[in-house]
Amino acid sequence: MDKLKQVLGGQDGGGSSDGSGILERANQASTLAWGTRMKGFLICFILGAVCSILATCLLWIPGFGLPVFAVLYTVGNLCALASTMFLIGPLRQLKNMCAKVRALATAIMLVCLVLTLCAAFWWKNNGLALLFCVLQFLAFTWYGLSYIPFARDAVTKLFSICM
Repeated sequence: MDKLKQVLGGQDGGGSSDGSGILERANQASTLAWGTRMKGFLICFILGAVCSILATCLLWIPGFGLPVFAVLYTVGNLCALASTMFLIGPLRQLKNMCAKVRALATAIMLVCLVLTLCAAFWWKNNGLALLFCVLQFLAFTWYGLSYIPFARDAVTKLFSICM
Protein backbone atom coordinates (compact mmCIF):
# COMPACT_ATOMS: atom_id res chain seq x y z
CA MET A 1 0.00 0.00 0.00
CA ASP A 2 2.93 2.30 0.72
CA LYS A 3 4.19 1.79 -2.83
CA LEU A 4 0.79 2.83 -4.20
CA LYS A 5 0.82 5.97 -2.05
CA GLN A 6 4.33 6.82 -3.26
CA VAL A 7 3.40 6.38 -6.92
CA LEU A 8 0.18 8.37 -6.61
CA GLY A 9 1.95 11.07 -4.59
CA GLY A 10 4.68 11.43 -7.21
CA GLN A 11 7.40 10.37 -4.78
CA ASP A 12 8.52 7.42 -6.89
CA GLY A 13 11.27 9.29 -8.65
CA GLY A 14 9.29 10.56 -11.61
CA GLY A 15 10.01 8.60 -14.81
CA SER A 16 10.91 5.01 -15.32
CA SER A 17 14.64 5.38 -14.80
CA ASP A 18 14.92 1.75 -13.75
CA GLY A 19 13.73 0.65 -17.19
CA SER A 20 10.43 -0.81 -16.05
CA GLY A 21 7.43 -0.38 -18.31
CA ILE A 22 3.99 0.85 -17.43
CA LEU A 23 2.70 -2.68 -16.78
CA GLU A 24 5.52 -3.41 -14.37
CA ARG A 25 4.91 -0.14 -12.52
CA ALA A 26 1.16 -0.86 -12.35
CA ASN A 27 1.87 -4.35 -11.06
CA GLN A 28 4.19 -3.02 -8.35
CA ALA A 29 1.78 -0.25 -7.38
CA SER A 30 -1.22 -2.54 -7.09
CA THR A 31 -0.13 -4.78 -4.29
CA LEU A 32 -3.16 -6.08 -2.44
CA ALA A 33 -3.44 -8.03 0.76
CA TRP A 34 -4.00 -11.76 0.35
CA GLY A 35 -7.56 -11.56 1.71
CA THR A 36 -8.43 -8.80 -0.76
CA ARG A 37 -6.93 -10.83 -3.59
CA MET A 38 -9.03 -13.86 -2.63
CA LYS A 39 -12.20 -11.75 -2.42
CA GLY A 40 -11.49 -10.24 -5.84
CA PHE A 41 -10.79 -13.67 -7.29
CA LEU A 42 -13.98 -15.16 -5.86
CA ILE A 43 -16.15 -12.23 -6.94
CA CYS A 44 -14.82 -12.28 -10.52
CA PHE A 45 -14.94 -16.06 -10.77
CA ILE A 46 -18.49 -16.30 -9.40
CA LEU A 47 -19.62 -13.41 -11.60
CA GLY A 48 -18.14 -15.22 -14.61
CA ALA A 49 -19.89 -18.46 -13.69
CA VAL A 50 -23.21 -16.67 -13.14
CA CYS A 51 -22.91 -14.90 -16.50
CA SER A 52 -22.18 -18.19 -18.26
CA ILE A 53 -25.08 -20.00 -16.55
CA LEU A 54 -27.45 -17.10 -17.21
CA ALA A 55 -26.30 -17.05 -20.83
CA THR A 56 -27.15 -20.73 -21.19
CA CYS A 57 -30.61 -20.16 -19.68
CA LEU A 58 -31.31 -17.20 -22.00
CA LEU A 59 -30.11 -19.05 -25.11
CA TRP A 60 -33.49 -20.63 -25.66
CA ILE A 61 -35.50 -17.38 -25.73
CA PRO A 62 -36.84 -17.02 -29.28
CA GLY A 63 -35.75 -14.00 -31.27
CA PHE A 64 -32.96 -12.52 -29.24
CA GLY A 65 -31.62 -15.45 -27.24
CA LEU A 66 -28.44 -16.14 -29.20
CA PRO A 67 -27.01 -12.59 -29.23
CA VAL A 68 -27.67 -12.29 -25.49
CA PHE A 69 -26.07 -15.70 -25.00
CA ALA A 70 -23.00 -14.65 -27.00
CA VAL A 71 -22.50 -11.47 -24.98
CA LEU A 72 -23.10 -13.01 -21.55
CA TYR A 73 -20.98 -16.07 -22.32
CA THR A 74 -18.12 -13.87 -23.55
CA VAL A 75 -18.39 -11.60 -20.49
CA GLY A 76 -18.41 -14.70 -18.29
CA ASN A 77 -15.21 -16.00 -19.87
CA LEU A 78 -13.53 -12.60 -19.53
CA CYS A 79 -14.51 -12.41 -15.85
CA ALA A 80 -13.21 -15.92 -15.22
CA LEU A 81 -9.96 -15.03 -16.97
CA ALA A 82 -9.64 -11.75 -15.07
CA SER A 83 -10.23 -13.50 -11.75
CA THR A 84 -6.79 -15.08 -11.81
CA MET A 85 -5.22 -11.64 -12.14
CA PHE A 86 -6.18 -11.04 -8.53
CA LEU A 87 -4.20 -14.08 -7.45
CA ILE A 88 -0.98 -13.57 -9.39
CA GLY A 89 -1.15 -9.98 -10.62
CA PRO A 90 -1.81 -8.57 -14.09
CA LEU A 91 1.77 -8.64 -15.37
CA ARG A 92 2.42 -12.22 -14.37
CA GLN A 93 -0.98 -13.22 -15.79
CA LEU A 94 -0.10 -11.68 -19.16
CA LYS A 95 3.30 -13.38 -19.11
CA ASN A 96 1.66 -16.72 -18.28
CA MET A 97 -0.91 -16.27 -21.04
CA CYS A 98 1.86 -15.62 -23.58
CA ALA A 99 4.08 -18.48 -22.38
CA LYS A 100 5.02 -20.98 -25.06
CA VAL A 101 2.79 -23.72 -23.64
CA ARG A 102 -0.33 -21.46 -23.59
CA ALA A 103 0.20 -18.99 -26.44
CA LEU A 104 -1.84 -20.87 -29.03
CA ALA A 105 -4.77 -21.52 -26.68
CA THR A 106 -4.70 -17.89 -25.56
CA ALA A 107 -4.68 -16.59 -29.13
CA ILE A 108 -7.54 -18.88 -30.20
CA MET A 109 -9.55 -17.96 -27.12
CA LEU A 110 -9.14 -14.20 -27.60
CA VAL A 111 -9.84 -14.37 -31.33
CA CYS A 112 -12.96 -16.45 -30.67
CA LEU A 113 -14.12 -13.94 -28.05
CA VAL A 114 -14.02 -11.18 -30.66
CA LEU A 115 -15.44 -13.34 -33.46
CA THR A 116 -18.36 -14.42 -31.25
CA LEU A 117 -19.42 -10.83 -30.80
CA CYS A 118 -18.85 -10.04 -34.49
CA ALA A 119 -20.97 -13.02 -35.55
CA ALA A 120 -23.77 -12.13 -33.14
CA PHE A 121 -24.01 -8.41 -33.85
CA TRP A 122 -22.16 -7.42 -37.02
CA TRP A 123 -22.67 -10.47 -39.25
CA LYS A 124 -25.93 -11.54 -37.51
CA ASN A 125 -25.08 -15.19 -38.12
CA ASN A 126 -26.37 -17.31 -35.24
CA GLY A 127 -24.64 -20.48 -36.39
CA LEU A 128 -21.23 -18.81 -36.42
CA ALA A 129 -21.85 -17.20 -33.04
CA LEU A 130 -22.65 -20.58 -31.55
CA LEU A 131 -19.62 -22.17 -33.22
CA PHE A 132 -17.33 -19.45 -31.84
CA CYS A 133 -18.82 -19.93 -28.36
CA VAL A 134 -18.00 -23.64 -28.55
CA LEU A 135 -14.47 -22.80 -29.72
CA GLN A 136 -14.18 -20.31 -26.86
CA PHE A 137 -15.10 -23.06 -24.44
CA LEU A 138 -12.65 -25.55 -25.93
CA ALA A 139 -9.79 -23.02 -26.05
CA PHE A 140 -10.49 -21.85 -22.49
CA THR A 141 -10.56 -25.46 -21.30
CA TRP A 142 -7.26 -26.24 -23.06
CA TYR A 143 -5.79 -23.04 -21.58
CA GLY A 144 -6.93 -24.02 -18.09
CA LEU A 145 -5.59 -27.56 -18.45
CA SER A 146 -2.13 -26.13 -19.12
CA TYR A 147 -1.92 -25.12 -15.46
CA ILE A 148 -2.48 -28.69 -14.23
CA PRO A 149 0.61 -30.89 -14.57
CA PHE A 150 0.15 -33.65 -17.16
CA ALA A 151 -3.54 -32.78 -17.67
CA ARG A 152 -3.14 -32.04 -21.37
CA ASP A 153 -1.27 -35.31 -21.87
CA ALA A 154 -4.02 -37.21 -20.07
CA VAL A 155 -6.76 -35.59 -22.18
CA THR A 156 -4.82 -36.24 -25.38
CA LYS A 157 -4.33 -39.91 -24.45
CA LEU A 158 -7.99 -40.24 -23.50
CA PHE A 159 -9.12 -38.91 -26.88
CA SER A 160 -6.61 -41.08 -28.75
CA ILE A 161 -7.93 -44.16 -26.92
CA CYS A 162 -11.53 -43.18 -27.75
CA MET A 163 -10.68 -42.72 -31.41
